[in-house]
Amino acid sequence: MADLYSQLMRMPVTSTVGKKIGLPQPVELARGSSEVGGRVLLGGAGRVAEAAARVLKAMGADSATALDDPVRESAARAGLDAAVFNPEAPADQKFRALVFDATGIVDSAGLVELQRFFYPTVGRLQRSGRVVVLGDGRRALEGFTRSLGKEVGPRGVTVNLVHVDEGAEDQLAPTLRFLLTPRSAYVSGQVIQVGSGSERPVAGRTALVTGGSRGIGAAIADVLEREGATVVRLDLKDADVELDITAPEAPEVLAERFADGLDILVHNAGVTKDRTLAKMPEDRWQSLMEVNLLAPERLTDALLPVLRDDGRIVCVSSMAAIAGNAGQTNYATSKAGLIDLVTGLSLERGITANAVAPGFIETAMTAAMPVGVREVGRRLNSLRQGGLPVDVAETVAWLAGSGVDRNVVRVCGQSLLGA
Repeated sequence: MADLYSQLMRMPVTSTVGKKIGLPQPVELARGSSEVGGRVLLGGAGRVAEAAARVLKAMGADSATALDDPVRESAARAGLDAAVFNPEAPADQKFRALVFDATGIVDSAGLVELQRFFYPTVGRLQRSGRVVVLGDGRRALEGFTRSLGKEVGPRGVTVNLVHVDEGAEDQLAPTLRFLLTPRSAYVSGQVIQVGSGSERPVAGRTALVTGGSRGIGAAIADVLEREGATVVRLDLKDADVELDITAPEAPEVLAERFADGLDILVHNAGVTKDRTLAKMPEDRWQSLMEVNLLAPERLTDALLPVLRDDGRIVCVSSMAAIAGNAGQTNYATSKAGLIDLVTGLSLERGITANAVAPGFIETAMTAAMPVGVREVGRRLNSLRQGGLPVDVAETVAWLAGSGVDRNVVRVCGQSLLGA
């Protein structure tokens, strides 16, 4: 589902004209596959390299390393049969993904290793390619990955940084799989923390998705079902459970409905009631807050006791929560409050909580925007286009299956607004 501008820019004549006058040239993003779709070059040397090589081996990914790169020994220990990459090879030798283990960089002088690896390789990335840098908390890597993402984003390439806690190397697999495949098409410029939490596949688990009858919520439910979950869609109508989540009895009703146990809780239901603060009466503020924040807080309190071991809570926040938005003080406050909910919960039994923060997603709501505002929203990111509901859904499904905890992941094509 491409917007009209993107369709025009993919036609030969209009594309040529657009390039000459400097118009954005959005690339059609690869989606819908759990395969890498091409060769992966692994580089760097540190404590995460061998774990990354094991993930590539398990994925059956066509892989390569430079002959003189210490990572080649890590790949061999992992049983990864990696081809040899020669930086002097013809430029038509391309990669679908570059993975660099930066945990071996021990001081600022060592940051030159980033230049040494990416200088001869980043130009060889195919369209819709992937770059994943594996780190250990060094902030310099954030500046590098976010800047690189803005350089290569116009080609549909995403760049993300994964900090891996010491001792959590074996928990890298679900996150690296997600970031290397088309499932992460609209996730770029993100910093993800992998801790000791264990992967728990979605298949065979029970999920509740609020606001699940249409838009992003319906896409989340569809993807979770595709992954093998039994999904209960909650909404005001056309849903498995038709319920007003702001009703006083809603927490008790749902706790009783899932008395036998719940595995995945997705807080997606939300509304907008835009108006500048000077024109926003209290009832308009509070009615939105009831749906977007207070109801999720109450439902979480009621459902935590029935959430099974290794349960997952995922909140759908918004870029407005991070960057702010004129005329949306109520909405931004409520969606930022969901991030507070995720980071402030006291959890045990392997339960995790995370949030996704969508940017400009092509929905009925964005389709109703004035054309000028809509076009700016679409282009104001590194990928130069809006995302799709399925992009948010794929990210929710990854969080629901992985063991990562307390992450806020923007699904925004690396929006140029906000952090």
